[in-house]
Amino acid sequence: MAESTGEKTEAPTQRKLEDAISKGQIPHSDEVQTVFVLMGAFAAMTFAGREIWQQLVVSTTFSLGHLHDTPINSDSLQAYSITGLMVVMKITAPFVVATALSGLLAGAIQNRFNTAPEVLAPDWNRINPVEGFGRLFSGRMVVPTLVGLVKFAFVLAITASEIQRLLNDPIFTSAVSGARLAEFLGETTLRVLLRISLGLILIAAADYAYQFWRNQRDLMMTKQELKDEMKNSEGSQLIKNARRRRRAVSKAKALAEVPKADVIVTNPTRIAIALRYDRKAMRAPKIVAKGIRLNAKKIREIAEQHQIPIVENKPLAQMLFKHGRVGGEIPAEFYAAVAEILAWVYRVNRYRYFSEQNQV
Repeated sequence: MAESTGEKTEAPTQRKLEDAISKGQIPHSDEVQTVFVLMGAFAAMTFAGREIWQQLVVSTTFSLGHLHDTPINSDSLQAYSITGLMVVMKITAPFVVATALSGLLAGAIQNRFNTAPEVLAPDWNRINPVEGFGRLFSGRMVVPTLVGLVKFAFVLAITASEIQRLLNDPIFTSAVSGARLAEFLGETTLRVLLRISLGLILIAAADYAYQFWRNQRDLMMTKQELKDEMKNSEGSQLIKNARRRRRAVSKAKALAEVPKADVIVTNPTRIAIALRYDRKAMRAPKIVAKGIRLNAKKIREIAEQHQIPIVENKPLAQMLFKHGRVGGEIPAEFYAAVAEILAWVYRVNRYRYFSEQNQV
């Protein structure tokens, strides 16, 4: 019945999971991002709060204490603006850096430190207002909206109780110094943030669990989809096996031609090129076999068994391997270099090559 109605009842295959990751379809919770950013701001306040407060107090005291003798003109206004901007940057820099790094870390952890090229590609539908309104009022936005309302109500409840306790504090009915008031406000703010953070952690955990369940549900497959993917996988495997067999046959044929080669040009161990030249039947020397790493080692072993000269010439071996093909003539630009090697080989093994040419 499930198969006929197309109901998704099958767990996603490994291939579909990999495709989903490449497309950026992975569990992602904005609440987790919010918690990390808040924790970053909290850490910045904890480690740099005292220095930030001192900087703010010094700047404010200096500004208010010199209002009576501060000249006002175009040059001074420009200098005041630059000085004020530098103070603001010093005060906000710890928060900006901490929250930015926390947000990036939260995204990387949720993405499992994977990048999704398809998500990074430009998509104009993301800035299409019609598509935006469609996503805004879609059924998938119901749960995020409810989560937002619950979060707001939760934060409001915690904040209301803390504000009530704050307003009833005796500090507002007695004379205290500015430093004591600042200390009191700082402690109260930290307590509020701590309560809010604990609540948001619980909300983020619940939201991420929901996002994970929804993502797994969306990736579920019908029985027909599972069958189609299995067929495609089997077809791909058959094609790969056929290609592998063709390469094995080609390799075997090439190695069978190595005993007929006149010389082996090597890199010396990484690349091996087997060359043959018959003046009566060939216009130019031909590459009868070439290999890299293990194949090169095999070519050298066959050459040693048949007493074929092995010549080390790194640049020529690299160029022949890159530009030459097995069974084809060497490129014309390498005629001179190959001719020099063959001339040396013929001089050293004059009797062998003379007898071979006469037999042919």
